[in-house]
Amino acid sequence: MKASPPTFPRLEVLRDEVRAMRAYAVPDASGLIKLDAMENPFSLPPGLARELGERLSAVALNRYPPADPARFKQRLAQMAGLPAGKALMLGNGSDELIHLMIQACARRDEPGGAVVLAPTPTFVMYEVFARLDGCRFTGVPLRPDFRLDIEALLHAIGAQQPALVFLAYPNNPTGNLFARGEIEAVLDRAPGLVVIDEAYLPFAQHTWMPQLEERPNLVVLRTLSKLGLAGLRLGYACADARWIAEFDKLRPPYNVGVLPLAAAGFLLEHFEVLQRQADVIRSERDRLLQALRARPELTAFDSAANFILFRAADPDRLFDGLLRRGILLKNVSGSHPLLAGCLRVTVGTPQENEAFLQALGALS
Repeated sequence: MKASPPTFPRLEVLRDEVRAMRAYAVPDASGLIKLDAMENPFSLPPGLARELGERLSAVALNRYPPADPARFKQRLAQMAGLPAGKALMLGNGSDELIHLMIQACARRDEPGGAVVLAPTPTFVMYEVFARLDGCRFTGVPLRPDFRLDIEALLHAIGAQQPALVFLAYPNNPTGNLFARGEIEAVLDRAPGLVVIDEAYLPFAQHTWMPQLEERPNLVVLRTLSKLGLAGLRLGYACADARWIAEFDKLRPPYNVGVLPLAAAGFLLEHFEVLQRQADVIRSERDRLLQALRARPELTAFDSAANFILFRAADPDRLFDGLLRRGILLKNVSGSHPLLAGCLRVTVGTPQENEAFLQALGALS
């Protein structure tokens, strides 16, 4: 008897954990003041944008990008302050580099998989990639004031011997910088790599890059997204050259396209424009924080990033009310117990921030 052909789609061929996941949701922001994604709200000055267009028009789109864009990497390393003798690797955003580092450490001979550890709440992709790559993810809750629970963190490191520890500096979504002495203790105790994610460096202005000279287990991870180049999807990891050589084995060929490389190369020549924009964002962050703290019904937390986390009595009502008034924030209230009641607002232009504050006032 002839067997019946299988009925498609046969979703059971997929991994169970993939079918159990939800896709990363990006809300439609059409017609809204977009303050949900920690983007630089400023576009390039018109003259500079025209120059960029001319530069990009000369790019050979019919050719693959260079396998190792050495000249661009040298310029980026100089701008980033990479210590002599250390190396960097480019990624399609820092997300790809997180993924590659976890893949490199995901030993299959460890029961349950290698351990990836991070304080929580933090950037969600550390856990997402750890689980997808067959690792065990351990989240160590922060203290209620969002500081590291250093005793619990060091205990977990000793007990679980993680291959990778991720520390967002400053942390997302809380916005705070962890104490340097406590991070030093993590670097001293960790048996594997410690990745310090400096995605918000332009606003924090505190870096661990110089410590690469004395810390062989340190990786400094950065992105150009928050600086104002989110659409380029370009990140870079800095570490001892031996680590980078191993990670590079997993990097897909041509992972960074010719247009992002050309655009980023051009903007490195005009880096002062992006720095001036970051200056305005830092100033607006302080103004916005002061205005939020003037409202007794809200609790706004310190931030070294380009966003502010604040707590409200009814975050869902506030989120929906702002949305009806054309303001899109990020509602993180249900994502972790420590974030109960919390919303996150990106620092926008002065005009956008004023519109947010006026809409907030109208809802009080």
